[in-house]
Amino acid sequence: MIVEREGIFEDLGLRDYMETWDYQEDLFREMLDIKMQNRTLSPGERMKQLNRLLFVEHPHVYTLGRSGSENNLLVNHIQLQAKEASFYRINRGGDITYHGPGQIVGYPLLDLEEFGLTLKAYIHRIEEVIILTLKEYGIEADRMEGATGVWIDGHRGGGQVRKICAIGVRASRFITMHGFAFNINTDLDYFNYINPCGYTDKGVTSLAKELGEEQDFEKAKLIVRKNFKEVFGINWKS
Repeated sequence: MIVEREGIFEDLGLRDYMETWDYQEDLFREMLDIKMQNRTLSPGERMKQLNRLLFVEHPHVYTLGRSGSENNLLVNHIQLQAKEASFYRINRGGDITYHGPGQIVGYPLLDLEEFGLTLKAYIHRIEEVIILTLKEYGIEADRMEGATGVWIDGHRGGGQVRKICAIGVRASRFITMHGFAFNINTDLDYFNYINPCGYTDKGVTSLAKELGEEQDFEKAKLIVRKNFKEVFGINWKS
């Protein structure tokens, strides 16, 4: 049985990547500070720690994780400017990925110790949120051996393996930041300028592409938020 906890949900709308990263870092440090202070206090004195989930859309941007190679960015910085896209090296795991309009980017800031989760189990649960969401749209998706994220045709023949949701996280003292990028109405042309997540032999897709028409973005956000609540057992305060 999943124990329900309180958490804060924020939909930031369309927001610059660096502005959002700074906001995440502030929340992350605040959660770390509370956690460390609570270790020195008696149970009755401890401050309440609220887990958070941020939703955001970003203007066109490519981000490269700690273990990634800049060789997976296939255009130079002048060409990036022509595409109205930015590029940042960041402190999450994983390789290179793209964020842009029409994509649900989710940044959970959770204390995994409260949930009794390892980092691997946490990523598994994020994948489950997206798999359940796609099921509501009649799409069968799954994990793929040796690769994080959510994939279509990852274990079946008859089509190219394609990623619909990328995941890259950072954790310190079991508190998380960064998260997932779920393609809804995303302009997939922007993935042509990178080797997504370092792969050269796998495709990228979106909910709109799989269903053959643009999707209700706000409806998709509501479904993801609902499934996140159910998988993690969090009651959202907005």
